[in-house]
Amino acid sequence: MQNTILLSENSTVEASSMHDYQHRLRAIDLFSGCGGLSQGLKDAGFEVCAAVEIDRKAQITYQLNHPEVCLYESDIRLLDPELMMQELNLARGQLDLLAGCPPCQGFSRLRNKNKNVAVDDARNNLVLDFLRFVEALEPKSIMLENVPGLSRDDRFLQLRVRLEQIGYKVVVGVLDAADYQVPQRRKRLILLASIVHDPEIAKPCSVRMTVRQALANIEAPSRSRDKLHSLPERRSTAVVNLIAKIPKNGGSRSDLGVEAQLNCHKKTSGFFDVYGRMAWDEVAPTITSGCHNPSKGRFLHPSYNRTITLREAAVLQGFPSTYRFLTSHGKESIALMIGNALPPPFIKAHALALKEGIMLSEKNRVI
Repeated sequence: MQNTILLSENSTVEASSMHDYQHRLRAIDLFSGCGGLSQGLKDAGFEVCAAVEIDRKAQITYQLNHPEVCLYESDIRLLDPELMMQELNLARGQLDLLAGCPPCQGFSRLRNKNKNVAVDDARNNLVLDFLRFVEALEPKSIMLENVPGLSRDDRFLQLRVRLEQIGYKVVVGVLDAADYQVPQRRKRLILLASIVHDPEIAKPCSVRMTVRQALANIEAPSRSRDKLHSLPERRSTAVVNLIAKIPKNGGSRSDLGVEAQLNCHKKTSGFFDVYGRMAWDEVAPTITSGCHNPSKGRFLHPSYNRTITLREAAVLQGFPSTYRFLTSHGKESIALMIGNALPPPFIKAHALALKEGIMLSEKNRVI
């Protein structure tokens, strides 16, 4: 009997043919950051042939982890997609997947006026640069990920209309990354499109990964040779004492009563996650660029009197525990890269859904 690999309930591809398809499954990562999206694409079996990133520290981190990828160290607005195609030896319509997350600060809920109108930020227009690359490359499939607030912006609507005019079939969803084996709550907008098949949003997992499961194999910072994991904390005596009083496993400063809190907290009635602990058997809160600072959210370790380390933050973001960051870049810069990254397991799930459609369309075309 010939070996087969199951793609869905009603379709199979011969194992001998799988390699022929896989070596052609090429992707480009626009706005790559430190490489979370590329990691997810690679985990799904795509060959990432090129990436684009403007920030120098993110470029260095990306190259540390993805040295085989052709990285364009450039402002995407200055890049000519036609020239890129020539340099990568790509013909129009040959690329399997164009993926990216245009910088989303302008669409972030925390920066939106009245939570409905996006802040006027020049980076908002980068959505249209993503479209410019789509029009030039005409990839077989597209993945765009961003904050949910992007869905209300005219530029996103313009992108979607144009994709459909070109001939792409488009699906859009606002999903929680926690439903895709990412151990944190993280609501994200995802757009999937294809010109060769009907794209579908990946099915969520039935069980979520908890903080306990994610951090189970990470040793104590004091015993670790991982420099990212053992970066020291510097806290005032008042803050150290406050952290020690907060109940373990999900406790909050609100559990302490007014008198035990810092003076600055006595003057506010909101932001209750500030100086809160994560809970072992739940998913973590959204990992942001403030993940190393207890004054920025619920970033205290469930059991120890400290914040989560940057290694723990990266793992909760879905990065492999071996993913490399240079500590010489400093805590603030590394935390920004981790907080802005796309969770690889979330990307992997949707890349696999696109991959199945591409492979089946190729199989049908050959037949």
